[in-house]
Amino acid sequence: MKTKLMTLAAALVLAPSLAFAHPHIFAEARLEIVSDDKDEITELRNIWRFDELFSSSVMLDFDKNSNAQLDPDELAEVGQTVLDSLEEYDYYTTIFDNGKSVKVQKPSEIHADYKDGQLLLFFSVKPAVTLALKGTMSFGVYDPSMYTAMDFPTDDDLALIGDKVNACSHKVVRPDPDEVLAQNQGSLTDAFFNDPTGTDMSKMFATRMELTC
Repeated sequence: MKTKLMTLAAALVLAPSLAFAHPHIFAEARLEIVSDDKDEITELRNIWRFDELFSSSVMLDFDKNSNAQLDPDELAEVGQTVLDSLEEYDYYTTIFDNGKSVKVQKPSEIHADYKDGQLLLFFSVKPAVTLALKGTMSFGVYDPSMYTAMDFPTDDDLALIGDKVNACSHKVVRPDPDEVLAQNQGSLTDAFFNDPTGTDMSKMFATRMELTC
């Protein structure tokens, strides 16, 4: 963690507790929310594309043979590092089922690729419990430390896959940080500002897909 894995693991996972520090890593995300014929959410499919600066630092750390590219075995090591490191953080997955936070299972693997100077990660996660399409639900991808900015470029990058989930009323919500702060001044304590990772309140800032079924 402190040698060859330092950049990726530390930047993605061991980010310092900075009071509303601006993000240091930027990634464009796509999330596909998949349902089956049993009126249940079966998986969440993720694609993350990281900014060129961070991607170049990953290249430097994982390019063992110094050939200025990430070979298949090196990409596999990147994927395994993220797989192991982000388990504690639920792979930045935010799920609320009728107001209750839902965890996800560890995926079997995370695929990594490197194209046009950018690192890409591909993986799917499954809810840790049965997630029936009933009531109100929300889904998003968000780093609670606010060290990594996960951005959905368009509303279409939060996609619903399956007839059952598409039958639910749905909308993409993009919270305005200033409005969130103004509306929740009473509940945003000093503990939140000193260490957002120690609270669930930071999730109020996350772009999300909301469903009513």
